[in-house]
Amino acid sequence: MKTKFLIIRFSSIGDIVLTSPVARCLKTQFPEAEVHYLTKKRNADLLIANPYIDKIQLLDDSLTETIRRLKAERYDFIIDLHHNLRSLRVKVGLQTKSFSFDKLNINKFLLTNFKIKTMPDGHIVDRNMATLQHFNVTNDGKGLDHFIPQTDEISMDELPETYRIGYIALVLAGTYTTKKVPVEKYRQLISEGNYPFVLLGGKNEHELAAIILGWNTGNVLDFTGKLRINQSASLVKHAQLVISNDTGLMHIAAAYHKKILSIWGNTVPEFGMSPYMPGEGSQIMEIKDLTCRPCSKLGYNECPRKHFRCMNDLSEIRIMDWVKREF
Repeated sequence: MKTKFLIIRFSSIGDIVLTSPVARCLKTQFPEAEVHYLTKKRNADLLIANPYIDKIQLLDDSLTETIRRLKAERYDFIIDLHHNLRSLRVKVGLQTKSFSFDKLNINKFLLTNFKIKTMPDGHIVDRNMATLQHFNVTNDGKGLDHFIPQTDEISMDELPETYRIGYIALVLAGTYTTKKVPVEKYRQLISEGNYPFVLLGGKNEHELAAIILGWNTGNVLDFTGKLRINQSASLVKHAQLVISNDTGLMHIAAAYHKKILSIWGNTVPEFGMSPYMPGEGSQIMEIKDLTCRPCSKLGYNECPRKHFRCMNDLSEIRIMDWVKREF
């Protein structure tokens, strides 16, 4: 008889990708494991092709109804990788032994509000994996996973011929403005570099993409708001280089061990969410030693200090130099 596990992570894209080693290592190192994963409906596409997950459970509008449905599964253990009030209600409702991820909220509060550094070394993947210590399941060192359904794979034959020998995926996406690179920082790279670019992001990035297209450089394809998440992931997977804000597609790029230039604004890699095991040559770009940074563990719609130096002070030459070196 199999031992049934329920992994809980409701959102968001990057956070779910960062839990992928838990599902893989649990499934491969615990032979009796049957792995279910509870998430929001809009995030199901991130997990649908994952061979290490036996069943995706979706969070209903009614948490009470979700709990009622989950009770019928009779789980043996819960691996809570979200660790908030809703996941607590699930755990209490199922009355099943659970192991919870440490969010280090106090450490983050001290860092963002008082710039007191108490965050431990190590990646969030390590904290996710710590929930499996009881089962003697350890990190296999293979990095992150992301699996794309065949129906969402974009063939390189669908792109112009110049893109088939290599292109740069430029990720404009970001939940908050203070995590997004001002597009003017890319003007020199796109206008003078003579590299093919694909722009990725959601509908909220249409305006940014329009500014770039307005430069009339002829070497940019705009996919913002036009693709499902796994289609965007497909373009990331085939890219030669990925330039990204601190956002979900950055972690998907790391799952494919791409060369990533990750650019950080109000958030910092010290939170433990830098690209995990990316390709050799990857680089983190940030403005260190700003007294106001990090100002939030998430972000804002505008800089609280109005100067936005964490992004405005970035060197366009450094971006250009990295691309010249790695492309």
